[in-house]
Amino acid sequence: MKEVVLEILKNKALEVGVVSWFAAQFLKIVIAFIMTRKLNLKWFISSGGMPSSHSAFACGLSTAVGLIDGFSSTNFAISLTFTLIVMYDAAGVRREAGKQAQTLNEIIEIYLSPHYKPQYKLKELIGHKPTEVFAGAVVGILIATIMI
Repeated sequence: MKEVVLEILKNKALEVGVVSWFAAQFLKIVIAFIMTRKLNLKWFISSGGMPSSHSAFACGLSTAVGLIDGFSSTNFAISLTFTLIVMYDAAGVRREAGKQAQTLNEIIEIYLSPHYKPQYKLKELIGHKPTEVFAGAVVGILIATIMI
């Protein structure tokens, strides 16, 4: 078991994905600070926002796989398919779920308040705008290019 864990830790493509995710999450804090002049470290573990860390991770991983195994390899094809699904989900499905949460929160606020107080509001920022997904992709590609 220990050997398997050590092998995983030596995986360069996976390392690139993790560093890409870390970089994107760090950039969220910086961008939010520039926009609001408030330091909010919760952005480091949050979903949504600029840039997409999911897209950064997936694009970093795919780019690394392409650079290591070749862009015509089966491994790259599998990785790219995974990446496209992640990016579509971030900008499509998860973004729409966030809009639905926002609408439900507004309905509760307008029509049920003050008689009904939910224990918590639904999280509204769970998806990404296409520009946030694109920015995450750029972060991942750049990190992979630098690290490989």
